[in-house]
Amino acid sequence: MEPGAVDLTELIRPLAGADWWIVEGSGDVPSFKVTDGPGGARGEEFAGGPPSVCFPCGAALGATWDVDLVARVGASLAEETRAKGAHMLLAPTVNLQRSPLGGRHFECLAEDPVLSALLAAAYVRGLQSGGVSACVKHLVANDIEHDRFEISSDVDERTYREVSLLPFEHALRGAGAWAAMSAYNRLRGTHCSENAPLFAVLRDEWAWDGVVVSDWFGTRSTVPAAVAGLDVEMPGPPSHFGAGLVAAIEAGDVPMEEIVAKRDRLRRLTARTGADRTPPAPDGAGGSDDAVAVA
Repeated sequence: MEPGAVDLTELIRPLAGADWWIVEGSGDVPSFKVTDGPGGARGEEFAGGPPSVCFPCGAALGATWDVDLVARVGASLAEETRAKGAHMLLAPTVNLQRSPLGGRHFECLAEDPVLSALLAAAYVRGLQSGGVSACVKHLVANDIEHDRFEISSDVDERTYREVSLLPFEHALRGAGAWAAMSAYNRLRGTHCSENAPLFAVLRDEWAWDGVVVSDWFGTRSTVPAAVAGLDVEMPGPPSHFGAGLVAAIEAGDVPMEEIVAKRDRLRRLTARTGADRTPPAPDGAGGSDDAVAVA
């Protein structure tokens, strides 16, 4: 496929959000909607929207050591997500509680990588059993809030593999999560949203076929991010995967094959979630009796 033979603006439309929650489709890639987690399906409103069930935070789930219960939480969250007219829940958070100073560690499951890995896999399986995509976050070694956009996690290889990556490996490779979210921080000096060695672990070593979404405003470049393997810039309108990406494709800096691969992954995601049959819908009320009982 040659750049001049297609409308590039239309071709790349699904590679960035249209707004905070919606990714617009084009051609054979339909639109889909995401909603925030992991303690519930928030919906589009930051306050005052239709009600949702509030589930125990990740640290509380981790304290149960109960994979079956966490899987039930995931299944209930799928129902809650559907009530919001969404196809993807931005959850679970599987970073490790490395320090008591980590400001978002209440979202994480545990300080132990094995416990986190087992519970993360259960959460993903439960959620996706309801046809809702998990978006496992924040990839990777994102365990401190100080200087959160620039700090570099310079972990040695053994720590990287056996500690930082282990929960992600169980969630993505083991449980087959359909999406993951790149983190704000740098990994060994390179931002996670444009970290080619990180994405190579996922796609080459683990043979993972899911979609990588940036954390909100976490895309830091056009060409490095696109070539490394980031699929979707969020939120929209895009800062990097819009006109700048079109120009990069036309200049030959981003191969057309990479754009086609991104669209293929998005098409697979939307088929798995049923977005090709059920378009995004306005927020509805959650709170089924089953979800309340599980929470």
